Amino acid sequence: MRTPPLPSRLGAEALGTFWLVFGGCGSAVFAAKFLAPDVPSGQSVQLGIGFLGVALAFGLTVMTMAYAVGHVSGAHFNPAVTIGVAIAKRFPWKDVPAYVAAQVVGGLLAGLALWGVARGTSGFEVTGNLAANGYGDHSPGGYTLVAVLVAEAILTAFFLYIILGATDERAPVGFAPIAIGLGLTLIHLISIPISNTSVNPARSTAVAFFNGDGAPSQLWAFWVAPIVGAAIAGATYHLVTGIDRRDEDITGMVDPEDVRPAT
Repeated sequence: MRTPPLPSRLGAEALGTFWLVFGGCGSAVFAAKFLAPDVPSGQSVQLGIGFLGVALAFGLTVMTMAYAVGHVSGAHFNPAVTIGVAIAKRFPWKDVPAYVAAQVVGGLLAGLALWGVARGTSGFEVTGNLAANGYGDHSPGGYTLVAVLVAEAILTAFFLYIILGATDERAPVGFAPIAIGLGLTLIHLISIPISNTSVNPARSTAVAFFNGDGAPSQLWAFWVAPIVGAAIAGATYHLVTGIDRRDEDITGMVDPEDVRPAT
């Protein structure tokens, strides 16, 4: 199989990250809480999708774009994933900077689009309401910096374990995007109250500067923790599973000689 040229892969990564941010964060901004008037009773009715809907939205963005462009770029859409699979030796380090740059640019364009749409209605305060990640006073549940760092690192590590396992040649063919999308959904169900869920530095960067309200100053945590978690998973997957696929190929075939007990 021929690897698509780098510009095509970068375009796919930017497109996929844009959709992840616009669809996931957009669901949180526009649809998580939506009050409609109930004329008979004179009270408002909550028609929003809530935490469950937002979690599903993030999972669906990754699943749909993995099917759409995964065969082009590998469907990372996340700097932590790119770095993690490179540490796992399933992706070439020479392409990491370009992938990360494309993901950040795609995310920022989505953040700009969200900012523009959010300003299109009266009475909506954009500052502090663009689904930014945070800790302390900026955590939805008031969780501390340490709690957020630990949660983000653990959840990103498991996200990468899911990705590395689901893309194994012995896994059910064609179902990797579903497993990865549902994995991201579960991650959001766990951690929206903790940090608004990042596990993706590009997603956090995409809205932090448009959101303001302290988000830019806390952004470092949502680069450090996900990358640390992904690095741990990338370095240990072959040790945990006993399957060594460290051949710089995120979607390649497994050679029989690669399947051996870890030493």
